[in-house]
Amino acid sequence: MPEMEPAMILSAAIPRQSGSDCPEVIELTALYEIAQLIGSAHDLDSTLTAILKVLHDILRMERATLILLDEGGLHLTIKASYGLSKDERRRGVYRLGEGITGAIFASGTPFVVPDIQQEPLFLNKTRSRSIDKESLSFLGVPVLVKGEPVGVLTVDRLFGLEIPFEEDIRFLTVVATLIAQFLVLNHEIKKNEANLREENRSLKAQLSPVFIRHNILGQSKVMIEVFSVIDKVAPSSATVLLLGESGTGKELVARAVHQASRRRDGPFLKVNCAALPENLLESELLGHEKGAFTGALARKKGRFELADGGTLFLDEIGELPLELQAKLLRVLQEQQFERLGGTQTISVDVRVIAATNRSLPAQVGLGRFRADLFYRLNVVPIVLPPLRERKEDIPLLIDHFLAASNRQNQKQVRLSREVLDFLTQYHWPGNVREMQNLVERLVIMADRDRVLITDLPAFVVAEPEEGVSPTPVSPPAPTPPGQRRLSLEEIERAAIEAALRRHGWVQARAARDLGLTARQMGYKIQKYGLSRPEFP
Repeated sequence: MPEMEPAMILSAAIPRQSGSDCPEVIELTALYEIAQLIGSAHDLDSTLTAILKVLHDILRMERATLILLDEGGLHLTIKASYGLSKDERRRGVYRLGEGITGAIFASGTPFVVPDIQQEPLFLNKTRSRSIDKESLSFLGVPVLVKGEPVGVLTVDRLFGLEIPFEEDIRFLTVVATLIAQFLVLNHEIKKNEANLREENRSLKAQLSPVFIRHNILGQSKVMIEVFSVIDKVAPSSATVLLLGESGTGKELVARAVHQASRRRDGPFLKVNCAALPENLLESELLGHEKGAFTGALARKKGRFELADGGTLFLDEIGELPLELQAKLLRVLQEQQFERLGGTQTISVDVRVIAATNRSLPAQVGLGRFRADLFYRLNVVPIVLPPLRERKEDIPLLIDHFLAASNRQNQKQVRLSREVLDFLTQYHWPGNVREMQNLVERLVIMADRDRVLITDLPAFVVAEPEEGVSPTPVSPPAPTPPGQRRLSLEEIERAAIEAALRRHGWVQARAARDLGLTARQMGYKIQKYGLSRPEFP
């Protein structure tokens, strides 16, 4: 058992009245009770409270308290206690190095205050002690894991007990060691449970082909509605208009409609209306005759002609030039057209599926899209939901892309539970396309078989949450002549640190001040290596 450093004991032990029981027997009884609690533990918080109750009931130690380092690593907060109210526990927050509790944590050594009325370092932050009325001693020992402090165990002692402080400290050090082992064991159990849940979820996804319909993965309510519309519209020859944000899988749905229709054995051709200039786009759609324009050295069939008996998918239809919109309207209504530079009328049997991420009614109002063409295209609209509105599908899609990327790159990379939870709540501005690219990037760049939250790209971690509008940033003052211009990162680091100092290093308040989310603030602090200065 480690010996106490003499400097940490502020005075000799006060003589105490001997009890009827031998102190060693009492301590062994308490240790036996604590060992029993740890051996049959099912819940961390209730077990820790029960351990502290043993200190009170058997050893007559008052206000036993376990204080642990918070997740941010900046404060010590009360994890469990016996003899404190909820309000008193809530007030028990210490900065690193603050007061006696902070000193015990920083030094990793025990500390004894024989009389709290005579000790200026004793802060009584919980306000649970009537210092003017009570004659109390305060004892604290560090909770160490692998030699590093993770918390502090403290108790009060009433005057009048004949037990030396050294004996109390030795016993509390043993209890702190047991608590440290219990914390480590509980952490490992939770880690293993998270791994098992992740593997179970992955296996369920692999064994659930019911989630795949029309070669599209999804089990959310909104996707089930999309599947239902596909089932109803596919057997017909009606024109379909696919609406939704970029990256939501409009081409995949167009192929699903084609494959579920009577035209499944016919061609499925795609034209991106935004990818070609107007003169080339018309030739691409309708074809041209030899000599129709400079460079037309031979007759060329257009996509409508090539798609005869099948389906033509017109992506980004909102970008179609107005002059070409009139010709497209005729093809849709009459299924007839002439090649560019030709006079022969060609008849075809083609089903058109169009897609856009623009608001066509708004384009009609601006005069950029023909109203009659819009009504002709909008026979059966299918609205594809963004990924943020189908969160139930995110784990399934991640598993799908992860398995595909692992096969392609001959790896066995997995995502940690923290990463999966983060990505489930991520806003996904690029939708499914962004997810596929991100997962592939994580697999390719992975140095280990497990992706951690720190492996996520900065643009993902720093993404603004929905409904949060960043505070406008004032333009920086002009740089004086001869002085080096600060980089954007240096300006940002200075602003982050200044906000933290203004708000006493309370991250939540500093984040609100800067118009950031708590997640963004945590990332910025980690990125720039910011930490609260040591307190004396």
